[in-house]
Amino acid sequence: MSEENVNGAAAPAEAATGPAFTVEKIYVKDVSFEVPGAPAVFAETQQPQLQLNLSQNVQRVGDNAFEVVLGVTLTCTAGDKPMYLAEVKQAGVFGLIGFDEQTLDAMLGTHCPNVLYPYARQLVSDLIQAGGFPPFFLQPINFDALYAEGLRQRASQGSLADAETAGNA
Repeated sequence: MSEENVNGAAAPAEAATGPAFTVEKIYVKDVSFEVPGAPAVFAETQQPQLQLNLSQNVQRVGDNAFEVVLGVTLTCTAGDKPMYLAEVKQAGVFGLIGFDEQTLDAMLGTHCPNVLYPYARQLVSDLIQAGGFPPFFLQPINFDALYAEGLRQRASQGSLADAETAGNA
């Protein structure tokens, strides 16, 4: 009978060789919730407007370990009055072994944020409700599409830089 780890995976000696992805740690790196106009803001009758901003930061923290921080900022306003601001930086340390550079970049830009987003989404929802506002549920995000758009933007910026360099030659 073979040994198994707690998660049901094969013991390291029997593990398949090749690329490996592991979730080492998931944690909240920073959180903030502000209601600058409380309590008057709770009587506001204007339709609120929501703005969602996402950010991502990747840092190598070991030979095959990377910290990925997914930033989620949700700003709610009514007219020109701020109602609330919810900011969450959900982080994780991920082990990525045996990936080529292109695949590693894609894993860090798509797979890791996909792992972190449900945690960030839940925390934002909890903050909003604890702040006295109706529930708000962030919709799923296609990190693959965001990553592909980022690649297209980098490629077009690279093309512009190449054209400028060629023009200066």
